[in-house]
Amino acid sequence: MPRPVTLFTGQWADLPLAELAPKIKAMGYDGVELACWGDHFEVNNALTQHDYIEKIWTLLSKHGLACYAISNHLVGQAVCDLIDERHQAILPAEVWGDGKPEGVRERAAERMKATARAARKFFNGRPDPKKDFAAVVNGFTGSSIWHAIYAFPPTNQKYLDKGFADFAKRWLPILNVFEKENVNFALEVHPTEIAFDIASAKRALDAVKNHRRFGFNYDPSHLGYQGVDYVRFIREFSDRIFHAHMKDVWWGHGDGTVGVFGGHTDFADPRRFWDFRSLGRGDINFEEIIVALNEAGYRGPLSVEWEDGRMDRIHGATESCAFLRKLDFAPNATAFDAAFAKKK
Repeated sequence: MPRPVTLFTGQWADLPLAELAPKIKAMGYDGVELACWGDHFEVNNALTQHDYIEKIWTLLSKHGLACYAISNHLVGQAVCDLIDERHQAILPAEVWGDGKPEGVRERAAERMKATARAARKFFNGRPDPKKDFAAVVNGFTGSSIWHAIYAFPPTNQKYLDKGFADFAKRWLPILNVFEKENVNFALEVHPTEIAFDIASAKRALDAVKNHRRFGFNYDPSHLGYQGVDYVRFIREFSDRIFHAHMKDVWWGHGDGTVGVFGGHTDFADPRRFWDFRSLGRGDINFEEIIVALNEAGYRGPLSVEWEDGRMDRIHGATESCAFLRKLDFAPNATAFDAAFAKKK
């Protein structure tokens, strides 16, 4: 059977889950990837309120929706970042606290550990519990060296090594909790993270000594406009693809005044070289992605992360679901030319 098609609720957190769920079903989706912001999945409530998890599953089941992953990108970002005033807008008040950077990073790390525990409890509480099911939490890691992406002032490898060492120091204790809870952490490889392309993803894996709970939430859109081979990414990390976002992007557009770094412009500015698009309207070759995911043995959900500043989101998310339904296919179970062989 083709994979389930889900919708990542992160860009819909302005809507309460009770209002959003029927819309998701009406748009044609099989399920959701729940964001840990808005009221979609609240980590502390999942751990402390006895009926919180049951209520979420009851709501999802009422609308015929499943859930295969939760995502805590915003808090994960603060674990390694150089903290500034922008982080206050994305973090829970109790994680931000007094805003002193090291305290923010430490509280963010503890919240990510709590997210692993909440994920285990949540997936154990689903209508068809499978206690050996390796749950998935998607997210970001942040990076203490992203500001050094361009090598001036001159940046040597020793300087960058310190950034990867900081990542390992902060994330290995988190990953050990993920191991204890039988939960995988899937980093969305993305500019501003410790891993943003194939080379840095390999280096991140090396930094955490190939910890078996550290893998990737595959998203081609963040690779394509950088010039990274987004199909090769799947083949390079076939055993580390824990989840897959489906998001499109175009590049080579704009008026020539804004480059790949974005020119300090807003999304959907017509001057931009690249921008996110609704599925099928950008430059990502999803046919090649499906083939590569099949070859990698990935059978998890295809989760639409819908972002297109030029389009109504209900229209866009609906057409994206239909696009994936038409595109996805199960791998072949037998050689197509086997019938030509002569029987003895």
